[in-house]
Amino acid sequence: MMRSALFTLLLGAATATSLTSLTSIAWAAGDHGHDHGPAASAANTNGPSRQPDGSVFLPKAAQRQLAVRTIVSQEGELARTVELSGKVVMDPNAGGKVQATTAGRLEAGSKGLPSPGQAVRKGDVLAYVAPSAAPIERSNQAAQLAEIRAAQALAQRRLARLKELSDTVPRKEIDAVESEVQSLAARASAIGGGLSNREALVAPVSGVIASAQAVAGQVVDARELIYEIVDPSRLHIEALAFDTELGANVAQASLALGKDRVPLEFIGAARSLREQALPLTFRTRHDALARLAVGQPVKVFVQTRASTRGIAVPAASLMKNPANQTIVWVKTAPEKFEARVVTAEPLDGVNVAVTSGLKAGDRVATQGATLINQVR
Repeated sequence: MMRSALFTLLLGAATATSLTSLTSIAWAAGDHGHDHGPAASAANTNGPSRQPDGSVFLPKAAQRQLAVRTIVSQEGELARTVELSGKVVMDPNAGGKVQATTAGRLEAGSKGLPSPGQAVRKGDVLAYVAPSAAPIERSNQAAQLAEIRAAQALAQRRLARLKELSDTVPRKEIDAVESEVQSLAARASAIGGGLSNREALVAPVSGVIASAQAVAGQVVDARELIYEIVDPSRLHIEALAFDTELGANVAQASLALGKDRVPLEFIGAARSLREQALPLTFRTRHDALARLAVGQPVKVFVQTRASTRGIAVPAASLMKNPANQTIVWVKTAPEKFEARVVTAEPLDGVNVAVTSGLKAGDRVATQGATLINQVR
């Protein structure tokens, strides 16, 4: 009886202890059971961001880091410009082609065969062409040469005898034999030279080897092009204009090479169409043209005598929005940029003429506009 009472007392104490422990665990779970790590930090509102109205908030520090630059737009009368597709061609007075006049085998000169890009001077021997002939033709020439040399030997001996008898032989007979000896010698030299002489391929102008199709031992045909030589500082630009009246309205022309604007001098327009277009030829003395290669495609910007009213901005300012519209970024506040949909026309390759969407006094982003357009 006493043992049953003691067991009941111990069981009640254990139950109370368990309830206390469960209560402590429950309180602990209430404080920490739903802890999934540190609380998320508040969003950084001081960095570059796209605003709900589509504008971009760009702090001054970010503008300096992205090297953002702007210009104040100015409206004025700008030349109406036409963009043409062109290519680089050689100046006919400063370039030349080296061709073989006879069929034969190429042989290297004393300095070897020149390579593309190598500088040459006018009169330099670039290669030799050993003439090739049919075996029967060479045999006939060799036989004819042997006959001429035999006749020459007989004439020389007869001349020697006549000179020994000069006191009794008329002078006119001696002169006739001398003339015959000279004639036979010239004929033998001509035929012998045709069998053994090589044709020298000579540089017609001073410049740089633009292209080479020469390999030692190569067999070439007559009129086959072997070398092209150009002067890199004297190149021409040829552009095709589908408006045949453009040739009479050219005021200025330019070429864009990276960030450089190269002015072009208009030489003239052809009087015959090519591919239903009128070829226009330009030239320049600018050093930047030496970076171009013959045949390289380029864009030529021809400014006509007509004008249009607009605002000139750098071509790097033009961007595309998600709707594929042409836009520029205008700085409306010290740290705010807004996108303006504009209409632009070519101007000179480096700048464009904005005809609508901007007004005078707007600060247009030029450098760093691509980075502004990427802010989200």
